[in-house]
Amino acid sequence: MPLKAVLFDMDGVIVDTEPLHKKAYFEMFQHYKLPVTEDMFNAFTGKTTLSVCNELIRFFNLSINAQKLVEKKRERFKFHFDHAPDFDLIPGVKDLIKNYHQNGVKMILASSASMKTIDWVFEKFKLTEYFMDKISGAELAQSKPHPEIFELAASLSGEEKRDCMVIEDSTNGIQAAHSAGIFCVAYKSPNSHNQHYALAQKIIGDYREIYWETSNEWFGL
Repeated sequence: MPLKAVLFDMDGVIVDTEPLHKKAYFEMFQHYKLPVTEDMFNAFTGKTTLSVCNELIRFFNLSINAQKLVEKKRERFKFHFDHAPDFDLIPGVKDLIKNYHQNGVKMILASSASMKTIDWVFEKFKLTEYFMDKISGAELAQSKPHPEIFELAASLSGEEKRDCMVIEDSTNGIQAAHSAGIFCVAYKSPNSHNQHYALAQKIIGDYREIYWETSNEWFGL
C-alpha cells in the first residue's frame, strides 16, 4: 500500500524551537533554584511541559503547584519566540511539506507543545493550509513516550496505521511511534542531543532523503 499520511512532530522536526525551549526551561529552573543537570534536561525532550514539571516536583519534592512552573516556562518561551533573531524552520522542511502536499499525502501535526505554541508557529510560517489537523499533547491524558498522540493522529487521518509514517527527533517520540506500531523516521536534529534512534525504521539528516518519491517505495513492499 502507498504512503497515505505523515504524522509530524514539531519541535526539532518542523521548527528549530529546541534552543528556545532550553533557554526558557533553564531560566525557569534558575527562578525556582532547581539544580537540573544537562543529562536530566535531555531526558525531558519530547515530553509536554506539564509532564516535565510534574517530574520536577516529584524529583525535588517541591510544594509548588506544577501549573506555576508551566506558566513561568511558557512566559520565558514566548519572550524568546518573539525576540530570537535567528528563529526559523528546520532547513528543507517546508519543501518536504509541499512535496507531500503535492502528492496527496495527508499531514497531521502531533506535538507535545501547547496548542497556543503550535498556533504561533503555524501562523508565523504559514503552515495551516498544508495540514489536515493539529494535536497538542498538552491536551491529552498521556505524554510521549506513551503512544496516545500518534494513535489519535493516525485515527484523525482516516488511514490505517500501516499506511502512516511518523517523523520524530526525540527518544520519547520515537518510543511513542514504536509503541503505536507506526513506521518511524528519526531526524537527527542538530539541537536534539543524546537522543536514541534504535527503534526508528529510518534515520536521516536531510529531508530530501524522505521525499514522497522515495518514502512511498517503502510502503509499496
